[in-house]
Amino acid sequence: MSAVEARLAELGLKLPDVVPPLATYQPAVRSGAYVYTAGQLPMVNGSIPLTGKVGAEVSAEQAKELAATCALNALAAVKSVVGDLDKIARVVKVVGFVASAPDFTAQPGVLNGASELLGEVLGEKGVHARSAVGVAVLPLDAPVEVEILVEVRD
Repeated sequence: MSAVEARLAELGLKLPDVVPPLATYQPAVRSGAYVYTAGQLPMVNGSIPLTGKVGAEVSAEQAKELAATCALNALAAVKSVVGDLDKIARVVKVVGFVASAPDFTAQPGVLNGASELLGEVLGEKGVHARSAVGVAVLPLDAPVEVEILVEVRD
């Protein structure tokens, strides 16, 4: 077990299987020292546990938890490409999309779920730049979607 996966276990978390693509793309692609993930939905055992717009059907706190799930799925996608999460040198960037009710403006707080999970799991290596974007709708009516860019070393 890698040190990163041991840390996940300490937190009561388990790295999930990679979420299969919903269309024609790869869950993650390596280019040189970087791994880019596709947008990861908050899939748990093949389905999204909660759907709808944040600020309407989904609370900001629920969406924050779903963003953490997205980040966990992103780590699984990274592992599928590099084989060992201990190869992560650092998380460079996180981009998050929040399906938002028209008056919802707390997208950064929702994305803190992903950022906090990456920090708890990776420590200083998990500190990153980030964008939090409100959108009208996401695939499968997901409340949130997260993609990450990580630098890896061999």
